[in-house]
Amino acid sequence: MKKAVWLVLWGVMAGLLGAGVLWLISRAPHGESIQLLPAPTTPPLVIYLTGAVTAPGVYSLPPGSRMADALDAAGGVTDQADAQNLNLAQVLTDGQRIQVPEKVFPTQTSAPDAPARSIIVPSILSTPGLINVNIANQAELESLPEIGPHLAGEIIAYREANGPFETVDELLDVPGIGPATLEVIRDLVTVGD
Repeated sequence: MKKAVWLVLWGVMAGLLGAGVLWLISRAPHGESIQLLPAPTTPPLVIYLTGAVTAPGVYSLPPGSRMADALDAAGGVTDQADAQNLNLAQVLTDGQRIQVPEKVFPTQTSAPDAPARSIIVPSILSTPGLINVNIANQAELESLPEIGPHLAGEIIAYREANGPFETVDELLDVPGIGPATLEVIRDLVTVGD
């Protein structure tokens, strides 16, 4: 009889355990399910590429892009480009403006043994000693007092967008050039003939 009692007790225990397992499996889950959000995407870099490149303009590049990627996006540099001083491994930043300079070719002086000197020869000379803002390159514009790399680039960008300057006073339309700056450079610049 003892055996029969133990068998009944074991049967009841096994039944209760099985019922508990079935109850746990079949009950509805509590709480809310976890929703996974997509990873945030980094916006592209937008750069402005000007100067001696095949296709100057504004380009969108993936984050982490380098100078070489920007030049590739613009179709490469032209034959007149002086890319020697460009750091092709430079990591770009959003909103960056890149000016690819043109080569300055040395000229031979009249004396055969004299060393060649690099000089800037504008295609149109208007008044000797004055810088023609309609044809001057970045370096020529930077040689003016009060005009650094940024303002020189602004002058070039303005004339590329709006055509040649009609008067010296039109330089006031260039962002960053005010009346005081214009008065400092007025006698040093010309707009040509």
